[in-house]
Amino acid sequence: MSADEQHFQVDLRGVVDLLSRHIYSGPRVYLRELLQNARDAITARDEVDGAGGRIRITPLSDRSDEFVMRDDGVGLTADEVGELLATVGRSSKRDIFDLPRHEYLGQFGIGLLSCFMVADEIVIRSRSARGGEPVEWSGRTDGTFTVSPGPADTPVGTSVHLRPRFGSEDLLRTTSVMQLAQTFAEFLGVRIDIDLPGGGESRIDRAAPFLDARSTPDAAVEYGAELLGTAPFAVVPIDAAGTGTRGLAYVLPYAPPPGSHQAARVYLNRMLLSERVDDLLPDWAFFVRAVVDSTALSPTASRESLVEDDALENTRTDLGQAIRRWILDLGLSAPERLAQFVAIHEVSLKALVRHDDELARFITRWLSVETTSGRMTIGDLVTRFPSVRYAATVDEYRQVAGLESGVGPLVNGGYLYDSEIIELLPELFPAVTVERVDVLTEFERLDPPPFDDRPSAISLEDRATAALSDVDCTVIVRSLELDDVPAVYVADPAVLRRIDRGRARGATGGLWSSVLNTIDDATAGMQEDAATSARLCLNWANPIVQGLIRASGEPFDRTVQLLYVQALLAGHRPLAPRDRALMTRALGAMIDLSARSAD
Repeated sequence: MSADEQHFQVDLRGVVDLLSRHIYSGPRVYLRELLQNARDAITARDEVDGAGGRIRITPLSDRSDEFVMRDDGVGLTADEVGELLATVGRSSKRDIFDLPRHEYLGQFGIGLLSCFMVADEIVIRSRSARGGEPVEWSGRTDGTFTVSPGPADTPVGTSVHLRPRFGSEDLLRTTSVMQLAQTFAEFLGVRIDIDLPGGGESRIDRAAPFLDARSTPDAAVEYGAELLGTAPFAVVPIDAAGTGTRGLAYVLPYAPPPGSHQAARVYLNRMLLSERVDDLLPDWAFFVRAVVDSTALSPTASRESLVEDDALENTRTDLGQAIRRWILDLGLSAPERLAQFVAIHEVSLKALVRHDDELARFITRWLSVETTSGRMTIGDLVTRFPSVRYAATVDEYRQVAGLESGVGPLVNGGYLYDSEIIELLPELFPAVTVERVDVLTEFERLDPPPFDDRPSAISLEDRATAALSDVDCTVIVRSLELDDVPAVYVADPAVLRRIDRGRARGATGGLWSSVLNTIDDATAGMQEDAATSARLCLNWANPIVQGLIRASGEPFDRTVQLLYVQALLAGHRPLAPRDRALMTRALGAMIDLSARSAD
């Protein structure tokens, strides 16, 4: 074997630049690649003679000017070193990234190249468990390398010696090496010892609690608390046998922000792939954080994410079904626990049941909605009131709630997914009927005053409408069952949108105001049959309204104006500048009237 200097057939500097800038997220992955090589070598030796099983790392320190990783794996023969050099010395950069990573030498070659991101010189000393003399390979970033016989005392296995590049020293020192080794390989399944600068060693490998949860449930919960920062609500075993993927899903004990997605921590053959894989679980499962290990999912070239292929899609489906089964089992075995889970993750579950018929039939009764009789579970609602009425928007709900006719509670369908859930009820509960109500229809159901009182009511409507001429509101008199409510503000959605656009025009510049005017002009033709203004419904059954019949002049006008403002506030409508001005004038006038009366 010649020790003459030779040259790589590729532009090594260009390859290293490509690795660091476009393939890997950073040079820290050098240790992951070396650990992967060492573990593969140990696995290969087990097939040869059943020996091996340890990795030792000596970091860069004041005592040593080189980083060394040793393994007692299968090692390399002289012929295999030659094959390795042929593999990493291909004629193009593209070929290098098509190396057969599933094969030992292909994987070793990628690991070797990654080391050039942190080292100017790499020395490999190896002796094969299959026999033969030791061999030494030395490569440098200038693109040259030598191959020569290794030291006679080289043990079976491989040692990698790195001399750091300028600026990369810290990545090869003890603190960084211990942190990276623990991050990437604490569950690798082989013993990893790190030599300490002051003597002694630190062992960083440990059992994977997310793979042995049934035998060590406390450790699995403790690991989940480390992952989430707090104790998980539940720990759910998940697996996809087709790709050898298994682990745990930790159910969050709090509701995540809307639209968030809980990325999964993924290991491949117990080596960390990534802390944050976004596409392992279905989108609806954002109430869990998963940790899994897989033996068959395919990594990308960087080994930091997963290839989106059929295997990943099938795995995603299987893991989602495991989470779904847990929810179903929870309802059968611990309904009180299910109620707690629903209370925390209700929005997530509402998103889920819209697309999952089986889960919808089971879980929907535990979901809750806002009604005029208070917040109720859907199960309680359909049991007590099989004819379900709902308003599709929050504005309509608030208005219709003020017009309630006493035929049963009204459901607020204005919150996220609630209208869609209510519309599903007849499919889930065959005896249930659902009716969507709107403010104009409900208004038309209200009884007018008795026939003998009609002249007084019509006069009241005309005078009250005149008192509200500044705010473009028509007054109608009807009889409400709630006699303690003097007035209700009523406007259909189209009118409310027009009013809101009017308020926006007053608060914006000319360009936006012109846009809003165009919208009003375009929609004017569609509103011919609808009310063109909001309406204030005075309750004929209320004593204050009855008192207005006998009032006149300024006391009448100011009372009507205050009832209008009160109805706006009761309906949670914002006060426009002209509404506030009307309220200020009315209150001032009432104070003046009171003062004059006292005099």
